Amino acid sequence: MAVKLELYRVFKEVAETGNISAAAKNLYISQSAVSQSVKQLETALQARLFARSPRGVSLTGEGQMLYQYVRSALGLLATGEDKLSQAQQLLLGTLVIGASDTVTSFFLTPYLDAFHRQHPGIRLKIVSGRSAKVLSMLRSGAVDIAFASSPSDGNLDSWSCFSTHSVFVAGSGYPCDFDHVYTRREIADFPLILLERKASSRVFLEQEFLRSGVTLTPEIELSSRQLLVTLARIGLGVAGVTLEFVQRALDAGDIRQLKLGFDIPARTVHMSTVRDVTPTAAAAAFMEMVRQGTRA
Repeated sequence: MAVKLELYRVFKEVAETGNISAAAKNLYISQSAVSQSVKQLETALQARLFARSPRGVSLTGEGQMLYQYVRSALGLLATGEDKLSQAQQLLLGTLVIGASDTVTSFFLTPYLDAFHRQHPGIRLKIVSGRSAKVLSMLRSGAVDIAFASSPSDGNLDSWSCFSTHSVFVAGSGYPCDFDHVYTRREIADFPLILLERKASSRVFLEQEFLRSGVTLTPEIELSSRQLLVTLARIGLGVAGVTLEFVQRALDAGDIRQLKLGFDIPARTVHMSTVRDVTPTAAAAAFMEMVRQGTRA
């Protein structure tokens, strides 16, 4: 049995004032409208809710029992409306972002800092994962925004944030000719250090080499980008890395970049949301901050 919410609002006001006239005044409706609403509620519930007297109305036993629940329910609704209003004003709420540790460190940190300073009431939650994982979580609704490499999905809206470039590096003392221009086959013949197979950058790199008929067979596979640099620096092999993420190590001279006689296309990290799903106020504000910061 469905009863209109407005009938319960009238019922609560009458119960608390004990007077039809006073309830009508507080609700800005006529006395007849209040009386009619009470009658409709009693008919719908098949219960007598008020006892009438010359001095006003009072709750019956059944009315008193119902009042306790109505007061609680309407109080929760009012609280919910207030919380929603605060969330829309960015006074409270939660923003869940999916991104790899590297993207968070390399790109997102300044935005997270600025957003937190502007909206301290918004709780920021970062879910770490590679591109495939965070995009899957985005589609399932587990995160509000995902930062991932080159998503190709018609169900997503994406904004280009920055480009990345694949390069090969080795320790400065590694026995190779850093002035030589290497072919794909020559690179493949090195003891290679690559990320694990599920990493999108590893998949991309392998596919690029396979287009020329060259298979990459690493001797060392890792889950950490930082370990790629560490093991290359101590001379365990040639590492396939993302240039933008190892620039500091290159500038410090810990590793050196090998020259390539072929091009590896750049990849793009996008900020993505689910198409046709209205973002929360917090998500919309964060995305606008990123757009402003990355707009050419």
